[in-house]
Amino acid sequence: MKLGTGLFTAQRRPDGDREPSDLYDDVLRLTRETEDAGLDSAWVSEHHFAEDGYLSGTLPTLGAMAAESDRIEIGSCVALGPLYDPIRLAEDAATVDLLSDGRLTLGLAIGSNPREFDVFDVPREERAERLADLVPFLRGAWSEGSLEYDSAFHDVPTDVSITPKPTDGDVPIVLGGAAKPAVRRAARIADGWCAPSALSVEGVRKRVEDVRRVREAEGLEDDGTIYVLQHGWVGDSREEAWEAMRDGYFYLQRRYAEIFSGESVDELGEERKRELKEQAIFGAPEQVVDELETYREALGDDVHFILRTYYPGVDTEGMVDCVHRLGDEVAPALR
Repeated sequence: MKLGTGLFTAQRRPDGDREPSDLYDDVLRLTRETEDAGLDSAWVSEHHFAEDGYLSGTLPTLGAMAAESDRIEIGSCVALGPLYDPIRLAEDAATVDLLSDGRLTLGLAIGSNPREFDVFDVPREERAERLADLVPFLRGAWSEGSLEYDSAFHDVPTDVSITPKPTDGDVPIVLGGAAKPAVRRAARIADGWCAPSALSVEGVRKRVEDVRRVREAEGLEDDGTIYVLQHGWVGDSREEAWEAMRDGYFYLQRRYAEIFSGESVDELGEERKRELKEQAIFGAPEQVVDELETYREALGDDVHFILRTYYPGVDTEGMVDCVHRLGDEVAPALR
């Protein structure tokens, strides 16, 4: 089992007073600490027009992270595929891949927030079709020679050659989503699928089985890479770990509720808070190992787990310590 962390989002809570540049410095520092801790990967996410400054410049940030690291996989989990100009995405992703010497993984999803689609002037009802169209466009853009892909949504000549090309002629593409069409789309056209944090272990297991069935039926050579996303924290005890992550975790979940619905959410209900606490993986190192082992038992060794340890407003030194405990005390038990 591989183990990574993130999702670095550079958000500032309303009661925060730090400068945006300081928050981006944190992203770069945490990238370095992730590598120093011996973890396998570091990840960012993407949203737009958020009052708290939720990270929107996904590829520029990943380029900076590439310069701050030498070994770890870096990636988006996820970038909002339908909102991108496909040529610029192909160019920028290939550039980051070259800067990182082939360490980029491009995670994409259809997106949800109505305001993002309205401002980008992209019909929200086309988002699934646009993502399905984007993936082969990127493959064509990164292949040698001309594009040779006629996009259904973008008027780009098929004889144009888009440069640069990635390090090994391709960038791994991972698609997110929990609904059956999203999971099967990932199985058919991507290199992997990312399980969102709302899914239980059993929910992930059932979808992984579906991914493997679809890929076998499509005659694909392998099962694809399975990424699993979940929130958590490593501390001295279960109580201490929960205390450290709780406020930032609940703030982040409230913001996601607003992003996904497009409506204001003043407070999470008590039942929702209980659900979120039950979903999260936190505690002393041995407790975190035990919970991650349940995923390995259900999914096998060939899974890349992303434990989210970045929470807006949480002390930077605390997040650094958590990352090192994850790398020093949890990761060795899973390898």
